[in-house]
Amino acid sequence: MHLERISSPADLKALSADELGLLAEEIREAIVTAVARSGGHLGPNLGVVELTIALHRVLDSPRDRIVWDTGHQAYVHKMLTGRAADFSSLRTAGGLAGYPSREESEHDIVENSHASTALSWAAGLAWPERTRPHSEQRRTVAVVGDGALTGGMAYEALNNIGHHDLPVTIILNDNGRSYAETISRLSRRVSELRTDPRVHRLRRRIDRINGRLPWARLARRLTEANLRAIKTVVSDAPALQSFVEALGVSYLGPFDGHDIAALERAMHQAHRVEGPVLLHVLTEKGKGYGPAERDIEKRLHDTSQFDPETGLAQPSGRRSWTAAFSDAMVVLAARREDVVMLTAAMPGSTGLLPLAQTDAARVIDVGIAEQHAVTSAAGLAYAGLVPVIAVYSTFLSRAFDQLNLDVGLHGEHVVLVLDRAGITGDDGPSHHGVLDMALGLRVPGLTVLAPSCEEDLVALLDVAVDLDGPVLIRFPKGAVVARSALGPLALTPAEGLAGRTLRDGADVCILAVGDRVAPALAAADRLSADGIEASVHDVRCVRPLDPALLDIAAQASFVVTVENGMVEGGAGTEIAARLRERVGPRGMPPILHLGVPTAFIPHGDPGRILAEIGLDAAGIAAAVVRALGGAGRPAPDVIRTV
Repeated sequence: MHLERISSPADLKALSADELGLLAEEIREAIVTAVARSGGHLGPNLGVVELTIALHRVLDSPRDRIVWDTGHQAYVHKMLTGRAADFSSLRTAGGLAGYPSREESEHDIVENSHASTALSWAAGLAWPERTRPHSEQRRTVAVVGDGALTGGMAYEALNNIGHHDLPVTIILNDNGRSYAETISRLSRRVSELRTDPRVHRLRRRIDRINGRLPWARLARRLTEANLRAIKTVVSDAPALQSFVEALGVSYLGPFDGHDIAALERAMHQAHRVEGPVLLHVLTEKGKGYGPAERDIEKRLHDTSQFDPETGLAQPSGRRSWTAAFSDAMVVLAARREDVVMLTAAMPGSTGLLPLAQTDAARVIDVGIAEQHAVTSAAGLAYAGLVPVIAVYSTFLSRAFDQLNLDVGLHGEHVVLVLDRAGITGDDGPSHHGVLDMALGLRVPGLTVLAPSCEEDLVALLDVAVDLDGPVLIRFPKGAVVARSALGPLALTPAEGLAGRTLRDGADVCILAVGDRVAPALAAADRLSADGIEASVHDVRCVRPLDPALLDIAAQASFVVTVENGMVEGGAGTEIAARLRERVGPRGMPPILHLGVPTAFIPHGDPGRILAEIGLDAAGIAAAVVRALGGAGRPAPDVIRTV
């Protein structure tokens, strides 16, 4: 086994071409085995095996820096930098993260699970190198793929890299489209000419001479115009090449991303360029694994646990929140012709494919461009439509300014549906959706809805499209709850934005938000066994709060708020503020706030994480008992306790 003998990138350099081919096969087998067991990003990593091997044979990591965009392409990188023996622990508690991690290795620089950031990182890393002799520079390489170039931040960085002539090598991992002409002797020869240092020295000499002439401005304009004309006539440059070179970035390629020898030659050619260069590499997502190659939709881009023989995911046996939302939107869109959906490159993951398949014009995929999605939704709303943006909670934070000023300031009726809200688990700190309520509640006029069951999700979606102004609806990852599971008092549907009481009790008033309603009810059962009777209330609408719920809380001797989101500035804070307005500071009951602490929480099973931070039934009950001091009365210092 060749993979077992790779403890660092240096071990790759002595391998023959045949040995490298066998190593690539072993890596693919290891990826399939590990991801089948833990879930994760399969297709992208199968597609970058040869590319990653070539990178680590040419570069001297960690002296040379590699930034992955997005970081879910870094599984092979992890194996080749001393973590192959631990790869079976991928995405498990205490095991390897699904993204680069500085805690794991000095070869990892950026966790980078939110796309389109690598070029900005690379610009910063390369800035100190620009004044050093070319032969002494630490190389900075940004591997950009899986749609990361659809995000606007990437183009901002590309413009600055070209403008400042920074020594950055950009490897475009192009696995999303095919080109008519790929590899040829001509393209190789053109690349060799473009990277010839003599050519670059001549161009700089001409620039310096032109800059000293009294007619420099006119000469520069004429020279640039002639060069553009010559380029068009001689090379008939494709659009990508023309675009990046217009920004001051040299273009090489395209190259076969599965030919290690060709990739190494291309990388050596790129290093000859004194300035930024984009290396265009064509790869096949899912390469080498039949089920991924046959998956037309996404080449098994990301997957839960699956059977490695068939590639079929293991059935969970339970209906998901995403599926419930998907079905609800098909029905809603049929009823409301003015509803249009937006997604940021995730129509399948957010449940919009069924609607897109029946009415493609009703689903707009903007690419990895959440900022654009939110602002364009504001324009759609002003034009008389009802835009509904389906996005993971964690990705909404990328568009907070647009939510606040483009949507909120103008009071546009945009509905944001946030999947994966709260602790999500296996993908780690960057994917926990814990900021949406704390951020959303800072936007004046934003209605915030948190359904606790499937029936409420459907009902609140219907309400949301009929409201005025911006609306946010959040729900968690995982299995959806049926209303019948919330007890007999839940069987009567709540009206509009009203909350509802699910259990009566005189000692404690628990106001639970969204998916914490079910654990709060279970906690009340535990408390009852200890002689503490708790009432449990489903908030449903965090803003505006139901006045009836505030009246109930005002009469309580002790109030507990529970939410699967950042506790500081979240739903509990909103409840306390509105309660204080209602009863005044002196009339306030003691309040205990339970929620997610302000911390970057590592990856792991969602249920285990929720238990560790005290947001499961046992944790909620224990927090109440501690707060009451065992005497049935709240301790004097119980207020705003996490």
